[in-house]
Amino acid sequence: MAQGLNDRSTITLSGIGASSGVAVGPVHLLDRRRIRTPRRQLAPGELEAELLRFEAALELSDDQLRAMKAEVESGEGPEHAMILEAHRLMLRDPAFVDEAKRLVRVEQVNAEWAVRRCMRKLRGAFGKLGDEYFRERRHDVAYVADRVVRNLMGQKPDVESDEIPPGVILVARDLSPADAAVLLQPGKVLGLVTDRGTQTSHTSIVAHARGIPAVVGTDRATEVSRAGDEIALDGESGEVVLRPGPERLVRFAERKARLDRYEESLAKERALPPVTRDGKELRLFANIEFHEEIGGILRAGAGGIGLFRTEFLYIGRRALPTEQEHYEAYRRVLDEVGGREVTIRTLDAGADKLPSDRLRKSEPNPALGLRALRLLRRQPEILDAQLRGILRASAHGPIRVLFPMISGLSELRAAKESLARCREELARAGVPMAERFPVGAMIEVPSAAQIADRLAREVDFLSIGTNDLIQYAMAIDRQNREVAYLYRPLHLAILRLLRFVIDSATDAGIPVTVCGEMAGDPRNTLVLLGLGVDELSMAPASIPLVRRVIRATTTAEARELLERAVSLDTAEEIEAFVHREMEARFGHLSGVPEEEEPAVG
Repeated sequence: MAQGLNDRSTITLSGIGASSGVAVGPVHLLDRRRIRTPRRQLAPGELEAELLRFEAALELSDDQLRAMKAEVESGEGPEHAMILEAHRLMLRDPAFVDEAKRLVRVEQVNAEWAVRRCMRKLRGAFGKLGDEYFRERRHDVAYVADRVVRNLMGQKPDVESDEIPPGVILVARDLSPADAAVLLQPGKVLGLVTDRGTQTSHTSIVAHARGIPAVVGTDRATEVSRAGDEIALDGESGEVVLRPGPERLVRFAERKARLDRYEESLAKERALPPVTRDGKELRLFANIEFHEEIGGILRAGAGGIGLFRTEFLYIGRRALPTEQEHYEAYRRVLDEVGGREVTIRTLDAGADKLPSDRLRKSEPNPALGLRALRLLRRQPEILDAQLRGILRASAHGPIRVLFPMISGLSELRAAKESLARCREELARAGVPMAERFPVGAMIEVPSAAQIADRLAREVDFLSIGTNDLIQYAMAIDRQNREVAYLYRPLHLAILRLLRFVIDSATDAGIPVTVCGEMAGDPRNTLVLLGLGVDELSMAPASIPLVRRVIRATTTAEARELLERAVSLDTAEEIEAFVHREMEARFGHLSGVPEEEEPAVG
């Protein structure tokens, strides 16, 4: 049972650590509860006026978002403003606008009610998608709909930044991307706690990019908090303590001091190369899907971008992105990373996620259906626009292109032929571009892993997407809590698949990258090093600790640990052995240590 507002006891909440750091301060409660939406039956003579009222609310919403976008761009550049532009595009998406108008006309209901009905339908469609990134976009639909409804009802849709006093911790049910872009100001907001959200939500990404400690998904922080209450949060562990007593405050202060010293020690190693004690160098790259993350990869000392997910270009749009839009997006990334290599993965999405009405298809299992290159071979103009944008951007910095969801040689050869054709067309037109750049195949389905020796002859590098490879090889849905426990990166079958892929790349004389979550867990680093991997690509925050492990070991030690691991039978036995050995050799690797580890020089 929830504590009442008069209860002054200490309350501990558990959430998801979304942005590391420790913060203590007073609560600033941000009330963003959804307003009640009235339902009114219209007379036939009222319909046209109601549609005009709806159009006016769309225009007002667009003006508001355009002004916020300009404000954010003037202060920070274009990165954090991109999601605001996506929301503007949603205001003209036929799936939203036309459906709302249809409901007004057919059911003769007021526009507010029609917008809410339409929003619930679209949220439901996004919520059924298998990919977590795309499921998160259902919240963007809700934010846009809420803005339109508030404008229809004459209510203020946004909180102004000057309404937030300095030195506070924001506590909210959730933050819209607009709120996150405007309100999360470093130095002013000490921390963020929300009831809802995930690590992949835009709010989490903005908080992390701006270095603001954040815990999301606490369920009831707004329910038990009161304005002015003292609150402490740990953005690593996800712990939130409301009204902490003196002993808890001391504990948080000590942890903050440890964290500060720990991050300082890792920062000192940022310029050190990720080279083992016996001279083996691994390239450490970062995975990104938003421009906001580029600052983080530079701070982490990443050697480049090993996986740039391009699906964000397709979200919240009325039409597919043009060649020019692709070019501008990729050129901006190349400019911002300062000469580091950028690996661009072509669209890895299904028809159910694309904006064009003629492409939207309902599939019983989209994860195993018409997605990635399977879709792009059927609709080659989508791939051509992206490839031409990549080719044009290649004139501005080192670039690699990566084709996802390869299941056989025919798919790979067709994709390479498309790239060659686009290159020839641009060359005839005199368009500047790199003479050539590396082309890679993504290994994420068992069939590709089994023919990696053949694929390796056709490309310049291989990239192993362990998230999907494990899911498909083990026949599990990671989003299904009933079987999620079977997701075991250190299962013997997975290690054998990885060994064959990596050996195939080595035999062909090409590098191989591991770019799934497995790469970012430092407890797996010696296993991957022992398998012979050349590159690891991960979330930027994981790079410093993985670098530290690499610099503290030798390839011989890694191979010896791997051979002992694969001599065991079950995934549980292998995992327990590897984690025990890693903790014994390197100390605490799953978060900030209780005592600082000495810097490894």
